Amino acid sequence: MTVDEALALARQLGVERGDALVLIGHLTDQGRAWLITHGDAPAPGAEAALRRLADGEPLAHLTGWQPFHGLMLQVTPATLIPRPDTETLVDWALELLAELPGQPSVVDLGTGSGAIALAIKAACPRAQLTAVDFSADALAVARANGERLGLPVDWRHGNWFEPLAGQRFDLIVSNPPYIAGDDPHLPELSHEPITALTPGGDGLADLRSLIDAAPQHLSPGGWLLLEHGWDQADAVAQHLAARNFDESCLRHDLAGRARASGGRWRSQA
Repeated sequence: MTVDEALALARQLGVERGDALVLIGHLTDQGRAWLITHGDAPAPGAEAALRRLADGEPLAHLTGWQPFHGLMLQVTPATLIPRPDTETLVDWALELLAELPGQPSVVDLGTGSGAIALAIKAACPRAQLTAVDFSADALAVARANGERLGLPVDWRHGNWFEPLAGQRFDLIVSNPPYIAGDDPHLPELSHEPITALTPGGDGLADLRSLIDAAPQHLSPGGWLLLEHGWDQADAVAQHLAARNFDESCLRHDLAGRARASGGRWRSQA
Protein backbone atom coordinates (compact mmCIF):
# COMPACT_ATOMS: atom_id res chain seq x y z
CA MET A 1 0.00 0.00 0.00
CA THR A 2 1.27 3.45 -0.92
CA VAL A 3 0.83 6.69 1.00
CA ASP A 4 -1.91 7.84 -1.40
CA GLU A 5 -3.70 4.49 -1.13
CA ALA A 6 -3.49 4.70 2.66
CA LEU A 7 -5.00 8.19 2.66
CA ALA A 8 -7.78 6.99 0.37
CA LEU A 9 -8.50 4.11 2.74
CA ALA A 10 -8.56 6.56 5.65
CA ARG A 11 -11.28 8.57 3.87
CA GLN A 12 -13.31 5.39 3.30
CA LEU A 13 -12.98 4.44 6.95
CA GLY A 14 -13.95 7.91 8.18
CA VAL A 15 -10.53 8.63 9.68
CA GLU A 16 -9.63 12.33 9.76
CA ARG A 17 -6.88 13.23 7.29
CA GLY A 18 -4.73 14.84 9.98
CA ASP A 19 -4.84 11.73 12.14
CA ALA A 20 -4.12 9.55 9.12
CA LEU A 21 -1.05 11.61 8.24
CA VAL A 22 0.25 11.39 11.82
CA LEU A 23 -0.20 7.62 11.83
CA ILE A 24 1.33 7.07 8.39
CA GLY A 25 4.15 9.42 9.31
CA HIS A 26 4.84 7.35 12.39
CA LEU A 27 4.90 4.14 10.36
CA THR A 28 7.17 5.57 7.66
CA ASP A 29 9.24 7.85 9.93
CA GLN A 30 8.47 10.77 7.64
CA GLY A 31 6.96 14.21 8.14
CA ARG A 32 3.67 15.54 6.79
CA ALA A 33 5.24 17.55 3.96
CA TRP A 34 7.21 14.54 2.74
CA LEU A 35 4.11 12.33 2.76
CA ILE A 36 2.11 14.83 0.73
CA THR A 37 4.79 15.02 -1.95
CA HIS A 38 5.60 11.30 -2.02
CA GLY A 39 2.20 9.71 -2.51
CA ASP A 40 3.64 6.75 -4.37
CA ALA A 41 6.01 5.80 -1.53
CA PRO A 42 5.24 2.56 0.33
CA ALA A 43 3.41 2.79 3.66
CA PRO A 44 4.03 -0.60 5.31
CA GLY A 45 1.51 -1.59 7.97
CA ALA A 46 -0.78 1.33 7.17
CA GLU A 47 -3.89 -0.69 6.32
CA ALA A 48 -3.96 -2.63 9.59
CA ALA A 49 -3.12 0.45 11.65
CA LEU A 50 -5.79 2.59 9.98
CA ARG A 51 -8.42 -0.08 10.57
CA ARG A 52 -7.47 -0.23 14.25
CA LEU A 53 -7.77 3.56 14.43
CA ALA A 54 -11.18 3.46 12.72
CA ASP A 55 -12.28 0.80 15.23
CA GLY A 56 -11.62 3.18 18.10
CA GLU A 57 -8.07 2.42 19.21
CA PRO A 58 -6.52 5.76 20.24
CA LEU A 59 -4.01 7.35 17.89
CA ALA A 60 -1.69 7.90 20.86
CA HIS A 61 -1.61 4.17 21.57
CA LEU A 62 -0.88 3.34 17.93
CA THR A 63 2.04 5.78 17.80
CA GLY A 64 3.04 5.54 21.46
CA TRP A 65 3.22 9.34 21.81
CA GLN A 66 1.01 12.26 22.78
CA PRO A 67 1.81 16.00 22.77
CA PHE A 68 0.96 17.93 25.94
CA HIS A 69 1.79 21.53 26.87
CA GLY A 70 4.73 21.65 24.47
CA LEU A 71 6.13 18.27 25.51
CA MET A 72 6.02 14.97 23.62
CA LEU A 73 5.12 12.21 26.06
CA GLN A 74 5.27 8.47 25.77
CA VAL A 75 1.93 6.85 26.57
CA THR A 76 0.81 3.24 26.90
CA PRO A 77 -2.47 1.49 27.72
CA ALA A 78 -1.36 1.71 31.37
CA THR A 79 -1.79 5.50 31.38
CA LEU A 80 -4.54 7.99 30.70
CA ILE A 81 -3.92 9.84 27.44
CA PRO A 82 -3.26 13.51 28.33
CA ARG A 83 -5.95 15.83 26.94
CA PRO A 84 -5.57 19.46 25.87
CA ASP A 85 -8.22 20.45 28.42
CA THR A 86 -5.87 19.42 31.22
CA GLU A 87 -3.49 22.16 30.11
CA THR A 88 -5.99 24.49 31.84
CA LEU A 89 -4.87 22.99 35.16
CA VAL A 90 -1.18 23.38 34.28
CA ASP A 91 -1.58 27.01 33.22
CA TRP A 92 -3.40 27.82 36.46
CA ALA A 93 -0.66 26.13 38.51
CA LEU A 94 2.03 28.13 36.69
CA GLU A 95 0.20 31.40 37.38
CA LEU A 96 0.19 30.62 41.10
CA LEU A 97 3.83 29.49 41.12
CA ALA A 98 4.90 32.73 39.44
CA GLU A 99 3.79 34.56 42.60
CA LEU A 100 5.82 32.35 44.94
CA PRO A 101 9.49 32.97 45.73
CA GLY A 102 12.28 30.44 45.97
CA GLN A 103 11.63 26.79 45.23
CA PRO A 104 7.92 26.13 45.79
CA SER A 105 6.92 22.53 46.44
CA VAL A 106 4.32 20.91 44.18
CA VAL A 107 2.75 17.45 44.15
CA ASP A 108 0.81 15.90 41.28
CA LEU A 109 -1.53 13.16 42.51
CA GLY A 110 -2.46 10.40 40.07
CA THR A 111 0.28 11.44 37.67
CA GLY A 112 -0.28 8.76 35.00
CA SER A 113 2.16 9.52 32.17
CA GLY A 114 3.62 12.34 34.28
CA ALA A 115 2.03 14.96 32.03
CA ILE A 116 1.04 17.55 34.64
CA ALA A 117 4.16 17.23 36.78
CA LEU A 118 6.53 17.35 33.80
CA ALA A 119 4.74 20.27 32.16
CA ILE A 120 4.98 22.28 35.38
CA LYS A 121 8.64 21.37 35.87
CA ALA A 122 9.48 22.27 32.27
CA ALA A 123 7.86 25.70 32.55
CA CYS A 124 8.98 26.40 36.14
CA PRO A 125 12.34 24.67 36.71
CA ARG A 126 12.77 26.14 40.20
CA ALA A 127 9.67 24.31 41.47
CA GLN A 128 10.31 21.09 43.39
CA LEU A 129 8.02 18.45 41.89
CA THR A 130 6.72 15.25 43.47
CA ALA A 131 4.35 12.93 41.60
CA VAL A 132 2.32 9.98 42.88
CA ASP A 133 0.51 7.11 41.21
CA PHE A 134 -0.83 3.82 42.56
CA SER A 135 -0.06 2.05 39.27
CA ALA A 136 3.54 0.84 39.09
CA ASP A 137 3.18 0.47 35.31
CA ALA A 138 2.01 4.07 34.90
CA LEU A 139 4.75 5.32 37.19
CA ALA A 140 7.37 3.53 35.07
CA VAL A 141 6.07 5.38 32.00
CA ALA A 142 6.13 8.70 33.87
CA ARG A 143 9.66 8.12 35.15
CA ALA A 144 10.87 7.23 31.64
CA ASN A 145 9.29 10.42 30.27
CA GLY A 146 11.04 12.47 32.94
CA GLU A 147 14.42 10.88 32.26
CA ARG A 148 14.10 11.31 28.48
CA LEU A 149 13.12 14.98 28.87
CA GLY A 150 15.75 15.67 31.52
CA LEU A 151 13.12 16.89 34.01
CA PRO A 152 13.77 15.81 37.62
CA VAL A 153 10.68 14.75 39.55
CA ASP A 154 10.43 12.77 42.79
CA TRP A 155 8.28 9.81 41.70
CA ARG A 156 6.32 8.05 44.46
CA HIS A 157 4.35 4.80 44.27
CA GLY A 158 1.15 4.73 46.30
CA ASN A 159 -2.47 5.77 46.57
CA TRP A 160 -3.02 9.53 46.70
CA PHE A 161 -1.38 10.90 49.88
CA GLU A 162 -0.25 7.55 51.32
CA PRO A 163 3.43 7.90 50.33
CA LEU A 164 3.53 11.54 51.52
CA ALA A 165 3.16 11.12 55.29
CA GLY A 166 4.27 14.24 57.17
CA GLN A 167 4.91 16.26 54.00
CA ARG A 168 3.34 19.60 53.13
CA PHE A 169 3.30 21.39 49.80
CA ASP A 170 2.71 24.87 48.47
CA LEU A 171 0.57 23.46 45.66
CA ILE A 172 -1.35 20.22 45.15
CA VAL A 173 -2.66 19.43 41.67
CA SER A 174 -4.63 16.45 40.45
CA ASN A 175 -6.64 15.19 37.51
CA PRO A 176 -8.37 12.34 39.37
CA PRO A 177 -10.95 9.88 38.01
CA TYR A 178 -14.22 11.82 37.89
CA ILE A 179 -16.45 10.28 35.21
CA ALA A 180 -19.70 8.88 36.64
CA GLY A 181 -19.92 5.11 36.64
CA ASP A 182 -23.00 5.11 34.39
CA ASP A 183 -21.71 7.69 31.90
CA PRO A 184 -22.69 6.52 28.40
CA HIS A 185 -19.32 7.67 26.99
CA LEU A 186 -17.25 5.27 29.09
CA PRO A 187 -17.37 2.44 26.52
CA GLU A 188 -15.68 4.77 24.02
CA LEU A 189 -12.71 5.00 26.41
CA SER A 190 -12.26 1.26 26.85
CA HIS A 191 -8.63 1.38 25.65
CA GLU A 192 -7.60 3.46 28.69
CA PRO A 193 -7.36 2.20 32.30
CA ILE A 194 -10.83 2.29 33.85
CA THR A 195 -9.40 3.19 37.27
CA ALA A 196 -7.99 6.42 35.78
CA LEU A 197 -11.38 7.36 34.37
CA THR A 198 -14.05 6.65 36.98
CA PRO A 199 -14.37 5.91 40.69
CA GLY A 200 -17.91 4.69 40.03
CA GLY A 201 -21.07 6.19 41.45
CA ASP A 202 -21.53 9.90 40.73
CA GLY A 203 -17.84 10.32 39.90
CA LEU A 204 -17.16 12.59 42.88
CA ALA A 205 -15.67 10.10 45.36
CA ASP A 206 -12.00 10.79 44.62
CA LEU A 207 -12.55 14.53 44.35
CA ARG A 208 -14.17 14.55 47.79
CA SER A 209 -11.41 12.36 49.22
CA LEU A 210 -8.68 14.65 47.92
CA ILE A 211 -10.40 17.76 49.28
CA ASP A 212 -10.83 16.11 52.68
CA ALA A 213 -7.20 14.99 52.96
CA ALA A 214 -5.43 17.94 51.31
CA PRO A 215 -5.31 20.29 54.36
CA GLN A 216 -3.00 17.85 56.15
CA HIS A 217 -0.52 18.23 53.29
CA LEU A 218 -0.80 21.93 52.44
CA SER A 219 1.39 24.68 53.81
CA PRO A 220 -0.51 27.73 55.11
CA GLY A 221 -1.67 29.66 52.08
CA GLY A 222 -1.16 26.65 49.81
CA TRP A 223 -3.49 25.82 46.94
CA LEU A 224 -5.38 22.71 45.88
CA LEU A 225 -6.26 22.57 42.15
CA LEU A 226 -8.51 19.82 40.79
CA GLU A 227 -9.72 18.92 37.33
CA HIS A 228 -13.34 17.72 37.18
CA GLY A 229 -16.28 17.21 34.86
CA TRP A 230 -18.11 20.18 33.36
CA ASP A 231 -21.17 19.49 35.53
CA GLN A 232 -19.30 18.91 38.81
CA ALA A 233 -18.10 22.45 39.52
CA ASP A 234 -20.85 23.31 42.00
CA ALA A 235 -20.40 20.10 43.97
CA VAL A 236 -16.63 20.59 44.14
CA ALA A 237 -17.00 24.25 45.22
CA GLN A 238 -19.43 23.25 47.97
CA HIS A 239 -17.06 20.59 49.27
CA LEU A 240 -14.12 23.01 49.24
CA ALA A 241 -16.16 25.50 51.28
CA ALA A 242 -17.29 22.81 53.71
CA ARG A 243 -13.65 21.86 54.29
CA ASN A 244 -12.79 25.51 55.09
CA PHE A 245 -10.89 26.34 51.91
CA ASP A 246 -10.80 30.06 51.10
CA GLU A 247 -10.76 31.84 47.75
CA SER A 248 -12.51 29.04 45.89
CA CYS A 249 -12.03 29.65 42.14
CA LEU A 250 -13.06 28.10 38.84
CA ARG A 251 -11.34 27.85 35.47
CA HIS A 252 -12.83 26.93 32.08
CA ASP A 253 -11.33 24.75 29.37
CA LEU A 254 -10.74 25.52 25.70
CA ALA A 255 -14.42 24.97 24.92
CA GLY A 256 -15.59 27.26 27.71
CA ARG A 257 -16.71 24.44 29.99
CA ALA A 258 -16.10 24.42 33.74
CA ARG A 259 -12.99 22.25 34.00
CA ALA A 260 -10.94 22.97 37.14
CA SER A 261 -11.67 24.23 40.63
CA GLY A 262 -9.31 25.26 43.36
CA GLY A 263 -9.15 26.61 46.86
CA ARG A 264 -6.54 28.21 49.12
CA TRP A 265 -5.84 26.74 52.53
CA ARG A 266 -5.48 29.36 55.22
CA SER A 267 -7.15 27.88 58.28
CA GLN A 268 -6.03 24.93 60.34
CA ALA A 269 -9.60 24.39 61.58
